[in-house]
Amino acid sequence: MTQPAETSPVPSQRVPRTRTGSAWAGIVAATLIAVGLIVFLAQNTRSTEVSFLWMTTSTSLAVALVIAAVGSVLLTLIVGTARITQLRHLIRKSRG
Repeated sequence: MTQPAETSPVPSQRVPRTRTGSAWAGIVAATLIAVGLIVFLAQNTRSTEVSFLWMTTSTSLAVALVIAAVGSVLLTLIVGTARITQLRHLIRKSRG
C-alpha cells in the first residue's frame, strides 16, 4: 500500500492592491448601479405632476426622482467641500 505524497502547504500571501484592480471594482460597481437605474426608469414611467413655488410641470415619476436624487447629491457635495476647505484653512493657519 502506498501513501500519498505529502504536499507542503502553500504560504498564503495577500495580493497587493493595484490601481487597475481598484478601477475594475469601480467599473463593476458603476455598471451595477447603471443597470439598477435602467430598471428603475423602466418600471416608473407613470406621469406625475410636480409643483415647485410658481412652477408646475408634468414628467415621469422616475425622472422626477432622479432629478431630486442628483440635486441632493450636489447639495451634499457642495456643503462637504466647503467644510473640507474650512478645515484645511484652519490646519494651515495653526501650523504657522
